[in-house]
Amino acid sequence: MNLIEQATRRLEELRRAGIEVPTAALEPAAADAAAVRVGAATPAPEAPVAEPANDRTIGKTSREVAIDLDRLASQGYLTPMLSDRVLAEQIRIIKQAVLKNVEDAAARGLRRNLVLVTSATAGEGKTFFSMNVAMSLAMEVDFHALLVDADVLRPSVLERYGIEPGPGLLDLASRPELDVSDVLLRTNVPKLTLLPAGKQTHKSPELLSSAYIDRLLTELSERYADRLVIFDAPPILVSSGTRHLATRVGQVIMVVQADSADSRAVTQAFEAVDACPLVSTVLNRSSLPDPGAYGYYET
Repeated sequence: MNLIEQATRRLEELRRAGIEVPTAALEPAAADAAAVRVGAATPAPEAPVAEPANDRTIGKTSREVAIDLDRLASQGYLTPMLSDRVLAEQIRIIKQAVLKNVEDAAARGLRRNLVLVTSATAGEGKTFFSMNVAMSLAMEVDFHALLVDADVLRPSVLERYGIEPGPGLLDLASRPELDVSDVLLRTNVPKLTLLPAGKQTHKSPELLSSAYIDRLLTELSERYADRLVIFDAPPILVSSGTRHLATRVGQVIMVVQADSADSRAVTQAFEAVDACPLVSTVLNRSSLPDPGAYGYYET
């Protein structure tokens, strides 16, 4: 039943009940109903649906950028054209473990689609890993990846992708008029979206521990529930904000550089995420002959 028929039937019901309704009062409503009917591409719904209040994303499209995939591949990163490499298979193994943890996080009532990647100290390969696992997820049939450059101390994701810097995480925190969709970047990899770190300020180190980030995590978890959100966070021993983030996501991945990692630093890093229910380890630059026998590795 369309809107005009609903209005007509309601009018008849009122008249049968002895209630006089002025014809002039009905005309605007009927005109609106007719306009909806004429302008709709599909039949009108059974009942009108209220529009969301103050939804700033209506009609918006995130900016599109082009990743230089040839340049990325030349630097050893995973790309859609290099899906048969040894690296691709190693990342695929890790990815399956990540997806299993997503199921476990959901069972525990955690933010199932939020994944934090960190390391004990700088230079252990966490950004390399974050970018590769996000690319591998985007190459899946059933998944969409959102990679967040949350390393607000030393952001590098856009630079590595060959993309000019722009507004992002830090700008969302300082500019209330911005919506998340205003700073998201759609890429030429169809199911890979980026959220840049944004413009740095003297308050950048405090962002990851702020009440704002808690609200943002909730929004990303619920609004983008159809995709896995990968956070490339600062090293956990140099950022208290990373510790804060780690307690609010579905799982944590600790990247450890083989052979050169400081054992005391690694121990401290795992102690820092001791309260997190789901923590995995990736050993980077491993020379072990059979990585699958020992865990998850990438080179």
